[in-house]
Amino acid sequence: MVAFKSVSTPELATLSQIRLTALSRLAPEVADFLEGGAGDEITLAANRSAFSRWGFRQRVMSGRATPDISTSLLGIDLAMPVLTSPFGADGLFHPDGQKAVARANLSAGIAGIVPEAGTHALEAVAEAAPKAARIAQLHPMGPEANFRHMLRRIEQAGYEAICLTVDCPTGGWRERVLRNAFDLDAGFVNGNYPDSGETKLIEVFGQLFERCATVWSWQRLSELMAETDLPWIAKGIMTADDARAAEAAGAGAIYVSNHGGRQLDGVPAALDALIEVKAEIGQRLPILFDSGVRRGADVVKALALGADVVVIGRLAAYGLVAGGQAGVERVHSLLYDEIRTVLTLLGRGGVDELGPDSLLPLPALVSVV
Repeated sequence: MVAFKSVSTPELATLSQIRLTALSRLAPEVADFLEGGAGDEITLAANRSAFSRWGFRQRVMSGRATPDISTSLLGIDLAMPVLTSPFGADGLFHPDGQKAVARANLSAGIAGIVPEAGTHALEAVAEAAPKAARIAQLHPMGPEANFRHMLRRIEQAGYEAICLTVDCPTGGWRERVLRNAFDLDAGFVNGNYPDSGETKLIEVFGQLFERCATVWSWQRLSELMAETDLPWIAKGIMTADDARAAEAAGAGAIYVSNHGGRQLDGVPAALDALIEVKAEIGQRLPILFDSGVRRGADVVKALALGADVVVIGRLAAYGLVAGGQAGVERVHSLLYDEIRTVLTLLGRGGVDELGPDSLLPLPALVSVV
């Protein structure tokens, strides 16, 4: 059993309270940056409402012991089917940023994806918690020489897999950011590029990623990734077509995500896309999922609909703001306990017993804050 070192206080009592505490401590423009989505935020809202369209098909008197929720991904053992996402600008939320997240992951027995556009260099995060900082993020964009250089750094730092964020050839149209004229200091995002006058990724974080002359192709990506033996994950997949293309390009895992509603507004909820992708991929590759997850029951629903691992971004950021490493540890502890509680009440002995038959479509949408 995992021995969490989480601390329960009124501010950290529940996941919803951790969120409220975090938002109350952030400047309004930073809270908008964290909470906001693209365009009219239709997809942002859809991500949450999608979970309310599914209920649980409960089975009782199962005779089962306490559920085992441990799993693994690409050879990485996880105490629960959860990773932390590569959210950048992490120093906005706490000075230790992803280093604190990595240490919290270590105490929870899980791992995290370390961002390219982070406050701290990928080597520094790995040094903070080498057994938890296992996957590094890269954006397939910009000069190939820079991409190759980052591949070598990731290998030398001891990472075991690479998460390629394929849905960000440019930044989403984020109107909360525009309204606030929010201009993020480059120091929050250039931890991996400390010697550059501006970051590779961000020109003006008030809105846009650096414009690339050409959006990369699957073929170009496949050729470059053939230069490393590390397995890679394709993040930002929302259709069966792209899942097939990523698999053909050599991806070792598919990551269903609409970037938490922050990229292209008007795309479906990621939970709906998960069903389509699972139908295509089946058991051939592991599937990761994010977007709209706010509690352990959401994790269970995503697992039942086809995810092997669920990735948390905003939840981890809330914990970071509310309590630093201890706040993220508390997020993990609450998720761990709720996932096991839901599985127990479902009559399931482990996450491997979850499937579509664990859920029922609800007849009407439930209002979700």
